[in-house]
Amino acid sequence: MKFVSTIVGFILFILFFGFALKNTQEVDLHFFLNYELRGPLVLMLLGFFVAGAALGILAVTPTVFRHRRETSKHKNTIVALQTVARTNVSQPQPDSVNTQQ
Repeated sequence: MKFVSTIVGFILFILFFGFALKNTQEVDLHFFLNYELRGPLVLMLLGFFVAGAALGILAVTPTVFRHRRETSKHKNTIVALQTVARTNVSQPQPDSVNTQQ
């Protein structure tokens, strides 16, 4: 399986490298207030891809922390219930022996 993933990774690298070689022309990116950014198309695409991935991770971060907090609360509740259950279980008492006849 590791060999297959290595081959797939190598093929993807070759494809993306070929894409980068084909898209080296200069592009202009115009922002507000007459700010302009010039650079190769492939670097612009890479930059916006990385920025999008970073923003996506930042958007998911509060949800991940909320789920972790809830999970730890549930684990603490389970541990507390297990300790209560262990202490409340009484040992079975032997039957009383009737010695009177």
